[in-house]
Amino acid sequence: MPSPPASWASSRAEASEPVSVTTGVRPRTRRPRKKSPWRYVAIAVILFMVLSLADVALTNPNFGWPVVGQYLFSAVILHGLLLTLELTAVVMIIGSVLGVLLAIMRTSSNEFVARGAWTYVWFFRGTPLLIQVIFWFNIAALFPEIELAVPFGPTLVGFDANALVTPWTAAVLALSLNEGAYMAEIVRGGLLGVDRGQYEAAQALGMRPNKVFRIIMPQAVRTIIPPTANQLVTTFKNTALVSVIGLADLLHSAQVVYALNYQTIPLLIVAAFWYLLLTSLLSYFQALLERKYSKGYAPRSRPQAKSEPAVPKEV
Repeated sequence: MPSPPASWASSRAEASEPVSVTTGVRPRTRRPRKKSPWRYVAIAVILFMVLSLADVALTNPNFGWPVVGQYLFSAVILHGLLLTLELTAVVMIIGSVLGVLLAIMRTSSNEFVARGAWTYVWFFRGTPLLIQVIFWFNIAALFPEIELAVPFGPTLVGFDANALVTPWTAAVLALSLNEGAYMAEIVRGGLLGVDRGQYEAAQALGMRPNKVFRIIMPQAVRTIIPPTANQLVTTFKNTALVSVIGLADLLHSAQVVYALNYQTIPLLIVAAFWYLLLTSLLSYFQALLERKYSKGYAPRSRPQAKSEPAVPKEV
């Protein structure tokens, strides 16, 4: 007796599946996907590369691992690390406040105010940060005396630019003004992410702009925090640029040491280790903040597979 076709067997298997009582349809079952052999090829290639890099790093004496261990916790390196953290904290505070003000200005109904904020963001985002650092450090070449005076009138107070703009001041000015431009876009994106109905409801109740901002800002925080944390990590790494103006940050401290002992690679590894460690810690706290502020916002579920109509059984 000839065997029935494969289509008959599949039809009978589908007919044996339970039918939904509410919809009257039979759900489509998912067949387990076969693992591609290329998956194991990719794993093998990655393992080979990791082992090769480990072999090179451990067997090449030019890495100078004893020198790395010698200077990893040295006083000069830790002092530079502390200054880097202080600079990052100051820049993020000033840049965040400036960014919130610029974001409010950009969303203002006053065209002149909005255009002014846009010009600020355009300029500081469009010029390299290294140029801004060097410019502020050499501001005395442009303004030897920084004066506060009445327009076309007498000078009220004046300062020597070389004495006023120290390497620390130049670094804070350059990084903070640049940070304000990026934070302005981050905050503005969070404000625009709030439903427009929230603004309209607050305005319909006759609330003042400052009260409207108090209502909208907490809702925008959820979308502002992740890019702000990313910007914090970027700012922490961008502080390495101040080494060009002689500020004793982490990178500059490493440069001072290898300028004396000529161990360039080991000291760069020391600096990279601390940057990588602190960046990893910041990323960890970023994940905690995202988890805290994402409560009550369930992720979108995957779209369910289409269901097929039930096949009536033959009598």
